[in-house]
Amino acid sequence: MSSESSAPYYVGVGRRKEAVARIRLYGGERGIIVNGKPVEDYFPRALHQNVVQEPLDLIGASFRVSAKVVGGGMSGQADAIRHGVARALVNADEQYRPSLRKAGMLTRDARVKERKKYGLKRARKASQYTKR
Repeated sequence: MSSESSAPYYVGVGRRKEAVARIRLYGGERGIIVNGKPVEDYFPRALHQNVVQEPLDLIGASFRVSAKVVGGGMSGQADAIRHGVARALVNADEQYRPSLRKAGMLTRDARVKERKKYGLKRARKASQYTKR
């Protein structure tokens, strides 16, 4: 077992679309591990890396982040991790809540894929109307 398992940590769960992220925040020097890989390896695009680091940059805190994320795609997973890190930061210190709330990081983004309706090709796409 690694030393992380015995160290005290703060927990947060983040969700976005189909992605669910379970977050652990450890004290100490800053670093982000996602599913056992450094954030740079797991998310090759800089956009997703920045999304994941956004809550920590906002409050300027130094925490080690360990994230386990399942489901969804890259953007959904990155947003789920951001949501979970923000929630874990509030568990760590309640004074972070107003700034994280103002930045919209504590609000669950409820937009999900709309279900397909019968008689249509997709959720809203109908077959082309023909007059004759």
